[in-house]
Amino acid sequence: MKYRGTLTGRITLVCLAVAGIAVIVAALVASRLIRTTADNVLQSTLAAQADVVASQLDETGIGNRLGVGKVADVVRGQGISVVVRRAGGQALGDAVAVQAAGKLGLAADHSGRVTVAGSQYLVETRVVGARGAAFALVLPARNAQATQRALVRNILLALGIGLLVAAVAGFVSGRLLGRPLRRAALAAGSLRAGRRDVRVPVQGPREVAEVAGSLNSLADALAVSEARQREFLLSVSHELRTPLTAVTGFAEAIADGVATGPDAVRAGQTIQREAVRLERLVTDLLELARLGADEFRLDIAVLDLASLVRDCAEVWQLRCSREDVRLSVSAPPSPVPVLADARRLRQVVDGLAENALRVTPSGAPMVFSLSVSDSSASLAVRDGGPGLAPEDYPVAFERGVLNARYRDRRPVGSGIGLSLVHALVTRMGGTLSAGPAPEGGAAFTITFPLTSSTATVPLPRP
Repeated sequence: MKYRGTLTGRITLVCLAVAGIAVIVAALVASRLIRTTADNVLQSTLAAQADVVASQLDETGIGNRLGVGKVADVVRGQGISVVVRRAGGQALGDAVAVQAAGKLGLAADHSGRVTVAGSQYLVETRVVGARGAAFALVLPARNAQATQRALVRNILLALGIGLLVAAVAGFVSGRLLGRPLRRAALAAGSLRAGRRDVRVPVQGPREVAEVAGSLNSLADALAVSEARQREFLLSVSHELRTPLTAVTGFAEAIADGVATGPDAVRAGQTIQREAVRLERLVTDLLELARLGADEFRLDIAVLDLASLVRDCAEVWQLRCSREDVRLSVSAPPSPVPVLADARRLRQVVDGLAENALRVTPSGAPMVFSLSVSDSSASLAVRDGGPGLAPEDYPVAFERGVLNARYRDRRPVGSGIGLSLVHALVTRMGGTLSAGPAPEGGAAFTITFPLTSSTATVPLPRP
């Protein structure tokens, strides 16, 4: 199994990527701002120095070599060149500085940037006195670049620290987020190994907590499902054991010559009866397994439910008479069209009727009742037997539940029949419910929506 990296590593990389992109964008923006800001700051500083110098000099001072020398010494210590133009005279100073000042002009107060011999200079000019004396302060722009580099170094240092913090934060966040997921993975591994008592603390971010809650729900569902499977297998084993014991015992009696004549005939009849019972149980198990498969097919078509009820009653009337059970049929004379699989629906009604007849005592009634409302048709199979306890109706269609509860008190089937008919009705788009019957026993009611079509298919014959 290949792993594409841990969650911690991915979160760390994402944090680093986001921080890196932020650093690049910040650096691009900051470089422009730093350059502009540094130039503006130096220009403003140079302008302030020029104003200070201008306030300390007058026209006489400009003309006094001693005074100019003192001013020049102060500003030259800061890397600034001084250009002086006396009243009516020429500009004096460093040749490059004189050229830069001349480009900007010494006739008035100016601030600006000029280029001399490929190099840029910041220039501040001031006029002193009424006779036209002036001076200029000239600063090479490379001084601003040095300031810019210092600022960039400081900013890059801060951004580097930010990247380091982002990496640490991403690593810590990944560990914190990954811890509940690792617990969930360990719990899933325990579930795969067969344990059903593992639970994961529901904590952390909402999405992680949802994963933990879902995993706990899955563990609970697996525990319930496996408990039902065990109960079902025990029920089926019990049902299989009884006919197998009878078949084995009577077969041994015939094989050993113990059962002869009429006894052999009765033994053969018993074997045949128990074999039919086994066949029915195996058939129900196979049908129930096929219902859960995608390839299970239903031939859904419009059929007349009233006609199906009358056909079923005709067959079950004879069987009820043999058991001294009174079968009553209530169905409207007009067609009741519904969408269903005719063969499977007949199988459902026969299964419910067989369950009802099994528990109905001699002389008690059994009823087929079809009622129609505005939008649906309901077929109820009711019996006059002992019925079920109120708490048994909600679980009547769970496999083997009723069989396990009543097999020692009354005749029961395989424990699969009700689950099978419920699954069939549900797959056909209907509903099947259980409840008490007015006759004193249980009532199982099939409900299908009515359809407007009147073209029905022929009903199958038993």
